[in-house]
Amino acid sequence: MTLLSTGTDYETLAARFRPIFERISDESVAREINRTLPYEPIRWLKEAGFGTVRLPREKGGDGASLPQLFHLLSELAEADSNLPQALRAHFAFVEDQLNRPDSAQRDRWFNRFLDGEIVGSGWTETGDVALGDVITKVTPVENGWRLTGEKFYSTGALFADWIDVFARRSDTGGDVIALVSTHQSEVERVDDWDGFGQRLTGSGSTRFRDAFVEHEHVIDFAERFRYQTAFYQQVLLATLAGIGRAIERDAANGVKNRRRVYSHGNASAVRDDAQVLQIVGQISSWVFAVEATVERASQALQAAYEVHADTDPAAIVQANERAEVASSQAQVVASELIPRAATELFNALGASDTRTSKALDRHWRNARTIASHNPVIYKNRSIGNWRVNGVSPVYLWQIGNGS
Repeated sequence: MTLLSTGTDYETLAARFRPIFERISDESVAREINRTLPYEPIRWLKEAGFGTVRLPREKGGDGASLPQLFHLLSELAEADSNLPQALRAHFAFVEDQLNRPDSAQRDRWFNRFLDGEIVGSGWTETGDVALGDVITKVTPVENGWRLTGEKFYSTGALFADWIDVFARRSDTGGDVIALVSTHQSEVERVDDWDGFGQRLTGSGSTRFRDAFVEHEHVIDFAERFRYQTAFYQQVLLATLAGIGRAIERDAANGVKNRRRVYSHGNASAVRDDAQVLQIVGQISSWVFAVEATVERASQALQAAYEVHADTDPAAIVQANERAEVASSQAQVVASELIPRAATELFNALGASDTRTSKALDRHWRNARTIASHNPVIYKNRSIGNWRVNGVSPVYLWQIGNGS
């Protein structure tokens, strides 16, 4: 029997986490200004079972659907956009387990999640790496594997108990995923992420010096869940939607509470100035459009998840293709509108709101950083090729030095 997470009562689920989101939001500006990594907020979320919301109820989770997960991540991103991205690899690995047959090994992972353990990312290599090459290697040893190499953009790894590492087998040359425990001295995590946005995601360098990997924790990469590319993108889109919610919130509150007016304005109070209200309305409408677009893409991913055990291969291919296209279309919309909203915010406010003590610039910096992931220009081309020529979208890709 296949256990599926098809949804729960969202308001009941969200009510459990909203007090935590509020605490996270209260300190988000201070963390941004002081560059304080969110170890404590991550702990609050772990202790509340946030990492298990997708697990089936029969396995101790909440049985949340993918639209519910992504909506919850948007609420979290409104509080602090670093946190959903820091947890992206965790939820992707949970999704991978949800797509696997029921087994004792899967139950062990579920129990780890229920104990509060989370997974970070270790996929991308930088430096002198040729396109298609993987320098990080796993080597079989008598009682398991040894992992050697270095990764960058290791999002969430600083907070994680496990790291999901893309590697290559030294014996067969096959590409694999290695799940390595961070609780060993052979795993070194370095806080050297220097991007201008999303500065607190726990990204940076991770080095593996003959780190031990259990025998069953090396998985053929080809066995990963089919809609993984769309899923990873969808977490970023939910984060962009959450940033939009924060922009809308700060625009409305800023205008409502602003007392200084210009002599050539349209009212004696900013909250009554028709031009300023028009800007807030425009921001609100852009955010509404992004949230609706992200929701529709989330539904396409849920369909791909629910069909994963289908006996009809054509139905599986079709659902996954629709999920990838929907995620790409949502990326095009969100990557355009949310950075625009973050800029327009300052037309609703004033020069005093550019002070670093308010950190309102974080919205644009964070949105622009997220929108730079997985180049949107290629998504537009892929969507067009699908609509015109029926060419399947690009599901997986690599990055490296070209010839």
